[in-house]
Amino acid sequence: MPLMENSSWALLALLHVAAALVFLSKIILRRHPKRNFPPGPKPWPVIGNLNLVGSIPHQSLHFLSQKYGDIMQLKFGKFAVVVASSPEMAKQFLRVHDTVFASRAALAAGKYTSYNYSDMTWAPYGPFWRQARKIYLSEVFNAKKLESLEHIRIEERRNFLARLYSLSGKPVILRFYFIALYYK
Repeated sequence: MPLMENSSWALLALLHVAAALVFLSKIILRRHPKRNFPPGPKPWPVIGNLNLVGSIPHQSLHFLSQKYGDIMQLKFGKFAVVVASSPEMAKQFLRVHDTVFASRAALAAGKYTSYNYSDMTWAPYGPFWRQARKIYLSEVFNAKKLESLEHIRIEERRNFLARLYSLSGKPVILRFYFIALYYK
């Protein structure tokens, strides 16, 4: 008899746990309603759809668009990416809904390197970003300022070409030199 009572208690406890899980899942699903996302392949748990993007990404995306349509959703790791693969869809993104897609993703790099997204580079699109852009265009990237710094660009180009000339006859990986030129 004690064995039967123990198994009935175990069964009752299991039923309570199952009911609690069903109840919690209903609450969670009600809080996060199903959104109307574009179609796309089912993602893997950690990598998402990165396995579907081969060594030639534009061809992989073309083949996927033939299967899923002009607009599709892919997951790159934990990030959802919407791919528009026709001129009509690109027009929708870039002209009709441009302000919706104007902001960058809120990454930790922007938060900690620019004092909580206060730099124009990381700031979300809005009044602050528009004001900062006006200031950059009028004070930093105007024709007079660019002309006043032209001598520095000329000197850097000459140094770059002199470095390349000194390496003539040897194999050169230009990527490293372009990166160095960019950061000077």
